[in-house]
Amino acid sequence: MQTAPKSIHYNREARLLTLTWSDALAHELSAEFLRVHSPSAEVRGHGIGQSILQTGKKNVSISGLEPAGRYALKIIFDDGHDSGLYDWTYLRSLGDNKQALWQEYLDKLAETGQSRESMFISVKQL
Repeated sequence: MQTAPKSIHYNREARLLTLTWSDALAHELSAEFLRVHSPSAEVRGHGIGQSILQTGKKNVSISGLEPAGRYALKIIFDDGHDSGLYDWTYLRSLGDNKQALWQEYLDKLAETGQSRESMFISVKQL
């Protein structure tokens, strides 16, 4: 199992979580990227091939970070999602494979005609 990052920093304005590992490698992961790759059952489903494509998450932010023992980070998103525990190995894998995972996500959106943009329109906009 991967050891905990040496440092964890969230930039609210940029909506970027920066993880610096003991080997000095740093990963910058956007809130949107983390949200659409949540390890929760809500995103992954309850079995193989049951994942649920997350859409409309372009402007999601992280509203809280909580340690989960010594092995994971609970990320709380401003859209109310808070059920995924991101263990250190998973976070390292997300960072190491970010470009391929992001492209796969964009491809799935395109294949299904979905969007990163939120589909909700506020009453004030009408």
